[in-house]
Amino acid sequence: MRRLLSPVVLVFVLLLVLVTASGAFDQQAPLRESRIAALEASIKCPSCEGLSLAQSNAPSAVAVRQRIAREVREGASDAAIRDGLVATYGSTILLVPPKSGWTVILWIGPLLIALGGLWLIVATLNRSRRG
Repeated sequence: MRRLLSPVVLVFVLLLVLVTASGAFDQQAPLRESRIAALEASIKCPSCEGLSLAQSNAPSAVAVRQRIAREVREGASDAAIRDGLVATYGSTILLVPPKSGWTVILWIGPLLIALGGLWLIVATLNRSRRG
């Protein structure tokens, strides 16, 4: 009985070691994939109009996707990856520009213009009622 049990235990231990070493129980792979997917969805294709990296198959998009995947595997943070892409391609590479400086004016400007127009319409209607 011992002769039969010994090879079975050895095979079981070997399989357990192989499965553990393969990374089947690591949670980093799905985390990496979700980080890569999130970055690809927030970065614009360098050669396309209004498409994200995830939506484009242009050669430039493929190159940037490969760069993002490599940097994620190397352990770079999302902010560092975005900063590196902005340094290479400019801030237009981001689908949603950062809300600072002139971009705040660009975001708030149309709202202020609409409020000013509404105020002008209300003021004109009040004057016409009085006169």
